[in-house]
Amino acid sequence: MATTADDVWRILGELAEAQKETERRFQATENRIRAIEGLMQQLLQAAEPFQATERFSQQVIQGNEPLNRSLSQQSERKPRGSWYKFCDDLLPQACERLCEERGMPVSQISQRGKRRHGGETLEFEVLLATQEIVLAVEATSLLEMEDIKALMAKLERFRDFFPEYADMQLYGAVAGMGIEAEADRYAYRQGLFVLAQSGETVEILNDAQFQPRVW
Repeated sequence: MATTADDVWRILGELAEAQKETERRFQATENRIRAIEGLMQQLLQAAEPFQATERFSQQVIQGNEPLNRSLSQQSERKPRGSWYKFCDDLLPQACERLCEERGMPVSQISQRGKRRHGGETLEFEVLLATQEIVLAVEATSLLEMEDIKALMAKLERFRDFFPEYADMQLYGAVAGMGIEAEADRYAYRQGLFVLAQSGETVEILNDAQFQPRVW
């Protein structure tokens, strides 16, 4: 069958439409690629803070000397917190005053006394000794019933960890920057000294009639 001029024009028209469709698909593909590239760029920008944090963590872990020195200097510039002032300054002074008021001169004060025995650790905020007694003090920011029970359990095991005090009378004390309602009375009834922060000092809440329990 002979090809007419109409057939030629029809074929050319179909080719032109096919080319246009190819161009449209190519353009759509290119647009998708650009969109993906833009999305990847956004993801990379969003990840930069996390990457910086990761680099910072790795420097700390690897012991980067300049960084560690900088952190140490920053730490030294920060004022000590109220908790450290309570434990390091106010509480030992109050414990010493407690013993002296009862006619027991203090011969030894240890802060954060820690001892290991049988794979376990026993620690007290303050250990204070006279010639006859040793006072073990548990401190917390907010004194609660559970803190008092925990101290009594520790006092039961005290001599296993601190045998050098085996022949001395053992007293216990709880101390708090704040005290939960009724916790002070509960500790008093258990035969424990109770110390609480009051402004820039630590008060001894036990009255003159109090008789401490010997553990």
